[in-house]
Amino acid sequence: MNPPIKDWRGKRVWIIGASSGIGAALAKQLYALDALVFVSARNELLLQDFVATRPLSQAIALDVTQPEALSKAFLAFWEQEPIDLIIYCAGHYQPMRAQDFNLDEARKHFEINYFGALNLLKACLPQIIQLGSGHISFISSVAGYSGLPKSLAYGPTKAALIHLAEVLYLDLHPQGIGVSVINPGFVETGLTAQNTFHMPALISPEQAALEIIAGYRRGEFEIHFPKRFSRFLKLLRLLPYSIYFALIGKLTGL
Repeated sequence: MNPPIKDWRGKRVWIIGASSGIGAALAKQLYALDALVFVSARNELLLQDFVATRPLSQAIALDVTQPEALSKAFLAFWEQEPIDLIIYCAGHYQPMRAQDFNLDEARKHFEINYFGALNLLKACLPQIIQLGSGHISFISSVAGYSGLPKSLAYGPTKAALIHLAEVLYLDLHPQGIGVSVINPGFVETGLTAQNTFHMPALISPEQAALEIIAGYRRGEFEIHFPKRFSRFLKLLRLLPYSIYFALIGKLTGL
């Protein structure tokens, strides 16, 4: 569905949200495959640690909620030479249920997880469309498939991101521009460390990075993993709500 990326040598890749977790692991893996890696995140010290030991890599610290910062960073990289792949990996997660609803926290999820992606599109779409090539990739989550307990703030933002990627694919694929969405299950990061429940099929950021690279190699639109968990959730969302709600309640005890 997308042009497969099998050879990373010389590929120019910009990862937003690359200071930790999946983004950091992906940056390291792609650099090891001889990609030219650009990294952005809020934590400038961690970004500088990355580029200090990786010649030719570059870093620009930014906050994805600031559209001008994203635009400046994009142009700084793009004007050197067009970027082959942009990966939006910035994310925020705080467990929330209706009994603990917090509007400010819910808004923060949307500002980072979804509106940040829109800020990126504002910065990069005109140049990418004019060029007629490139690839935009979003890190979403299997939590965006359907409603899950403790995901009142997080889940809707990831569902919106999946929908955004689907529409972008329809618009941009005919012009030769790649679009993909990445839906991981539970990955061992600082964000998931907040969870107090059992996380089935938990994997490391390094394992997640390898899954993502394998998905790019196959040219997939949706890269989801680990399959034993993501396929199960895909099946669940096909059930009638009466069965789905009862089954989720039984499986989670919530």
